[in-house]
Amino acid sequence: MAATRLIAMHISKGWTLQDSIKAKTDYAENPEKTEGKELVSSYACSTEAVAEEFLLSYKEYEKRARRKYDHEVIAYQIRQSFKPGEVTPEEANRIGYETAMRFTKGNHAFIVATHIDRAHVHNHVVFCASNIKHTKKFRDFHKSGLALQKVSDLICLEHGLSVISPRPYNEREKRTVFPQREAFRDVIRESIDMALSKRPKDFDEFLLELRAAGYEIKRGKHTAIRGKGQKRFIRFRSLGDGYTEAEIKNKIGCICSDKKLNKNAKAKSDEKFDLLLSLQDIIAKGKGHGYELWAKKYNVKNVMKAILFFQEQGLRTYEELAEKAESSASRFNEVSSEIKRIEKRMNEISELRGHIIYYSKTREIYVKYRESGYSKKYFAEHKEDIMVHKAAKDAFQKLGAKKIPKVSELNAEFQELLLRKRKLYPEYRDVKEKMTKYQIAKYDIDRLLNVDEGKEPDQDKKKERDKSR
Repeated sequence: MAATRLIAMHISKGWTLQDSIKAKTDYAENPEKTEGKELVSSYACSTEAVAEEFLLSYKEYEKRARRKYDHEVIAYQIRQSFKPGEVTPEEANRIGYETAMRFTKGNHAFIVATHIDRAHVHNHVVFCASNIKHTKKFRDFHKSGLALQKVSDLICLEHGLSVISPRPYNEREKRTVFPQREAFRDVIRESIDMALSKRPKDFDEFLLELRAAGYEIKRGKHTAIRGKGQKRFIRFRSLGDGYTEAEIKNKIGCICSDKKLNKNAKAKSDEKFDLLLSLQDIIAKGKGHGYELWAKKYNVKNVMKAILFFQEQGLRTYEELAEKAESSASRFNEVSSEIKRIEKRMNEISELRGHIIYYSKTREIYVKYRESGYSKKYFAEHKEDIMVHKAAKDAFQKLGAKKIPKVSELNAEFQELLLRKRKLYPEYRDVKEKMTKYQIAKYDIDRLLNVDEGKEPDQDKKKERDKSR
């Protein structure tokens, strides 16, 4: 997972524009924190002369905009921090680059510097406030931090990482004591737990997971491990209870036996499972012939959005998602039917009201037409009025024995229906939006679950669902 923050960078008080930009980019590109700038990447600028290029871009914008303010925002910084042991520095840099590209839509030059001086790998993404064409500036819009976090979460899911579960404000803990920097042994223990959570088949596969996480392994009488920033190898036996080589092998043996038991018990189990964790596990694997076929055939980003929506709604099981999709569709149909019924009655009232008005206006003409013995000459002279009068009489006959209502009564009923329709429309738009989101999320998650089961989605059902989208 990755925690993000968007920070506006101003011209420092008493500093020049050039010095302010250089200080901010130099801190991000610090060779001691980025392995000699090996973990620095850039877009639309050079990593060696980023400060000079940002300065030229910003001055060109000021020249075109013809304005200049004190404490002007000259750049923005995205801080993106990852959970210890979940991502390698190289992958963190790629995720940071993709996050910056999507958030700025490729309109701003930026650098991505991945720092490894802390227990957690984190990115410093600095992008120029003025765009590449020097015509506009990036504006820190309302809730831009939430938009940035959502983009970051989507990219983390696409890379098989977990995302941060949102918690209500009243459940959050206020930090009063700040923890000290995590020790190397604590980080290693977390990485071991992460490797064991992937359920390796044996000890060798377990060590491969640690190597993939960026650790060096030294085999011998006592297996030892070394991570980034460590000067010496640390033996497993010195990590404490539960982390010796023998205890880890014992845990792996229990995992293998649990796998066999779970296979036999899976068909009999009726308990609900945590679908979100299951989906994230499928994405994290990202392997296998079935997944590759599916990824080529469908848009992976749609499924990532579905999983993120699933989490935002606080859903945990597939049954909850199916129930929400069904109930939202049912409510939409009810509201839609009610609006259609009201509109039908309003059309009837409008038509009947017109007939009553035209009947009274043409009554005298029709009486004279009848007194003339239905003269063809009189009919030709007043044809339109006579036809309107006949149409009104036909409409009244359809009412049968019912009393013809007064125009004032119809006007009152029409206004009442109009008010009811206006009150229903906000709910109609809301339930329609919810129904669409739940249906699309269910459809995309169904496709992902089909991959896990090793089968392709039913083509007929797929066509029907694509039409509904």
